[in-house]
Amino acid sequence: MLWTYILKLVVLLPLVCGLMIGCLYLWRKLETRMPGGGKPSTRLVTVKETMMISPGVRLAVLDFDGRRLLVSVARGGVTLVDKTEQGSVQ
Repeated sequence: MLWTYILKLVVLLPLVCGLMIGCLYLWRKLETRMPGGGKPSTRLVTVKETMMISPGVRLAVLDFDGRRLLVSVARGGVTLVDKTEQGSVQ
């Protein structure tokens, strides 16, 4: 009984460790293909920060076309709260 446990441990432990290392290797390879993964952003809209206000409602700061926009994102949609020029923001 003890020998079967040791045999299973000797066989399965390297298998599990190999699967973990393989998954980490694949994650590193595929990370550059994910959005925002390693390449400089060429997107027109970038999300600078988000903050949860209440369950289902959050504020988001977006940069778009030289402007910084503050929007409210809720289940009902997106609402523009405020906008400023990029140069006037500190």
